[in-house]
Amino acid sequence: MVRRSGADRRRGEEVPVPMGDVLTVQGGRPVDGRVAVRGAKNFVSKAMVAALLGETPSVLRNVPEIRDVSVVTGLLGLHGVDVSRPADGVVVMDPTDVESAHVADIDAHAGASRIPILFCGPLVHRLGEAFIPDLGGCRIGDRPINYHLDVLRQFGAVVDKREGGIRISAPDGLRGTRIELPYPSVGATEQVLLTAVRAEGFTELHGAATEPEILDLVAVLQKMGAIIGVDTDRTIRVEGVERLRGYDHRALTDRIETASWACAALATRGQVFVEGATQPEMMTFLNVFRKVGGEFEVTDEGIRFWSPGGPLRAIALETDVHPGFMTDWQQPLVVALTQADGLSIVHETVYENRFGFTEALGGMGARIQVYRECLGSTPCRFGGAHFRHSAAISGPTPLHGADIVVPDLRGGFSYLVAALAATGVSRVRGIELIDRGYERFAEKLEALGADADWSTGARADRSQPVPA
Repeated sequence: MVRRSGADRRRGEEVPVPMGDVLTVQGGRPVDGRVAVRGAKNFVSKAMVAALLGETPSVLRNVPEIRDVSVVTGLLGLHGVDVSRPADGVVVMDPTDVESAHVADIDAHAGASRIPILFCGPLVHRLGEAFIPDLGGCRIGDRPINYHLDVLRQFGAVVDKREGGIRISAPDGLRGTRIELPYPSVGATEQVLLTAVRAEGFTELHGAATEPEILDLVAVLQKMGAIIGVDTDRTIRVEGVERLRGYDHRALTDRIETASWACAALATRGQVFVEGATQPEMMTFLNVFRKVGGEFEVTDEGIRFWSPGGPLRAIALETDVHPGFMTDWQQPLVVALTQADGLSIVHETVYENRFGFTEALGGMGARIQVYRECLGSTPCRFGGAHFRHSAAISGPTPLHGADIVVPDLRGGFSYLVAALAATGVSRVRGIELIDRGYERFAEKLEALGADADWSTGARADRSQPVPA
């Protein structure tokens, strides 16, 4: 069971977790139970930003209680948007009185979040200008914002770099344009959509990202009155309109969290029913899950994942943009592959530095080698650039407990999967990063029968030493 002490963490309350806090996990037992997964982190925050574009209130449903939602809620409030929660999982946003916010307030509230860059187009449409502070985010690659700034310039925006951030204005208004992305960036595609829908004239975007979260954002904007077409060749065409209204929309389920719990079932040889999970956006993952040796059952309520027994199978895998294998699925799957028979090869083609988390897994007993070479079927854009973006995982290897510091959101949850699968005690620090994208994850660990203690420096089992 999950035990909590220290600051009160009542259900539904956003409470920061200091780096001094430790999640202590007694691993080595199968997870078994049911968890509920709500709206996708990679969609919900963007849909909330879209509410700025409307002239009437918007209603977003199936909203999880995660840190990114709190950040966007605060940023909207700083800009005069009235945000309320009339029911669990429901957020109502009234943008009637949108106004400029103080730079210091934006910076203090956004923290390490990269979400403020997506406020640019909507704020320029509403106020004529926007100021974006220096941006942070998970350290999994450079993730430059130059795509965003280049997009805004092509719409006619003036980008003025100043101390502490960037001011964006459009003295002559934003105008439709033709844009070709050098890579199907999700963030840049979102920037185009949020800017083009009220820009004067037509916008044509080539090389767009077409992830399910992008298409759900398109659906939201269409409900608001936008005219958007999506072609099969990654081309998105937008006819700008003068006004947009609010929307009423239910967010699609988070496919990353769904896969994370599925990998926990695989790595620990247990079973998890993920309430709310849906099949269409999970098909690529489900194929790989079955190839490795897992099994699943799709129902109207969700998807049940389990390990049917017998050895797990090594695989060769490449991450890719949708409809390929999602980069955010890679990290928890790598943990499961440490328990597979043989040599698995994973080629990361989306983020150049996403294998940094494997060093800590090595300290837990995993045998993982990372390489600069492209170990996939075709060379990727990182080939020859000295990025360690391929991994060879030899298994099966018993994992043992260790002290771990969370490096980023997805790597952090992968460490939890490893701690659950490992024999002995693991102490995981930096779990506030996991709060960004995984709702009530400590409660869900408890629902799955995990033996964990979330406290300040406490140990779940002092009789067993924690490996250094």
